[in-house]
Amino acid sequence: MLKDKIAVQLYTLREECHADFPGVLRKISQIGYGGVQFAGFQGYDPQELKAVLDEVGLKTAGMHVGFHDIVANTGKVVSDARLFDTRDIICPSIPAELRNEGGYKQLKKDLNGIAKHLKGEGFRISYHNHAFEFETVIEGQNALSYLLEAAVDNEILAELDVYWLQKCGLEPVTFFKPYADRMPIVHMKDMTADGEQAFAEIGTGSIEFEPIIRWGEENGVEWYVVEQDVCRTAPMDCVQTSFTNLYNLMSNLQPNLFGEA
Repeated sequence: MLKDKIAVQLYTLREECHADFPGVLRKISQIGYGGVQFAGFQGYDPQELKAVLDEVGLKTAGMHVGFHDIVANTGKVVSDARLFDTRDIICPSIPAELRNEGGYKQLKKDLNGIAKHLKGEGFRISYHNHAFEFETVIEGQNALSYLLEAAVDNEILAELDVYWLQKCGLEPVTFFKPYADRMPIVHMKDMTADGEQAFAEIGTGSIEFEPIIRWGEENGVEWYVVEQDVCRTAPMDCVQTSFTNLYNLMSNLQPNLFGEA
């Protein structure tokens, strides 16, 4: 099913989750999403949230967990990942105080150590980009390329965000190429076509998503995660629009791209 590969990053609905997390999960299922990606639990009991996911048939498309928590509270993070039946633990950013050559090197070392330790248990560690990684040069390359180096001794996988790549003047699919079978999750958000280049619902802006989906299906992407950091209308309306447009785009692609829809 096409929808089984479409998830929403719940940071988009952070205020709604804080007010009624179970109700948000039920609404996400009603819209048609196949999964959700967590960015914290907003004070709710993870066991309660997992029960709701099971009730409505949603899966977990990874968990965003801050770098310091991944390092200092690894056992708790792994326990939560097991509870939600996800392999994917994603570092959503690098703390501001580490956005320098030494900080990026420390993050790469620490995440690799944890990833290698957890690999035997079936877990994966990925890194999610913004734009600031391109402001630092390490060993002749931008910090993002340094972190995600497609080398056998680098266990950090990519969770690339197509908005931030395009915001930096990059063509997303071209940037994806080194990460074939090293990017299980991709973040999908659109960009307004005006000079503001604001966050937008998928299918309403300037980003071409068909080549992104085609590349993903040929190169190991398991989840297409909708995220909109800031919404111009009600966030739930935004995620509804993005789902509808993304699902319709997938449906119009070659039938053999996804198999049975």
